[in-house]
Amino acid sequence: MNTANKSTSSLKMKTLFGFVRIIVISGLCLFGPARTLNFWQAWVYLIVFYGSVAIITIYLWKKDPKLLERRVETGPGAEKEMTQKIIQLFLLILFCVILIIPSFDHRFGWSDVPVYIVIAGDVLVALGYFLIFLVFRENPFAAATIQISADQKVITTGPYSIVRHPMYAASLIMFSGIPLALGSWWGLLILVPITLVIIWRLLDEEKFLSENLPGYKEYCQKVRYRLIPLLW
Repeated sequence: MNTANKSTSSLKMKTLFGFVRIIVISGLCLFGPARTLNFWQAWVYLIVFYGSVAIITIYLWKKDPKLLERRVETGPGAEKEMTQKIIQLFLLILFCVILIIPSFDHRFGWSDVPVYIVIAGDVLVALGYFLIFLVFRENPFAAATIQISADQKVITTGPYSIVRHPMYAASLIMFSGIPLALGSWWGLLILVPITLVIIWRLLDEEKFLSENLPGYKEYCQKVRYRLIPLLW
């Protein structure tokens, strides 16, 4: 097997392993505390969530395998800076919690969420991933970790012409939809710590990029808003 084939095979295994791992984690978080598989909101959410992930993964596999390789290296262990390791650990925990609370909610009947709100939550999840797809299409350097590639340049077009961190903005939209899609008002409380951790991450990322990526300081002066146009 030549080097190219070995690299392709390794990428396939990493992608598949990552996909299976997140499915298993999500399934345990959703159906474990609920103590039942009779949780239709969770099944619909999983179809929307992982359907979106699968579509984006297939697109990257065909159009930009280098970006896919940058995306599969994720999690606290993949980060080089201790601050980002801690941030990634918090995000992983909060992702689990935003699934676990609706699971308990379903089990004990804390919330009464109308079906149209559940559908709206699934729409927000899909919308968040569509915006993430637009980011990937525009930025081939959008790694899952904070790093600088040898040939990296500042991206100023597409969603990056509106806010500096469109992927984080899209992620917040997606996270906002998860508790609603799972039929839980109480799950919305987790949006507060998730937002704070994402802000912590992007501020640390901006500091790193300003110090290491030529032209990023000038880009920050040109695009004033980080997450929300006309607000911040």
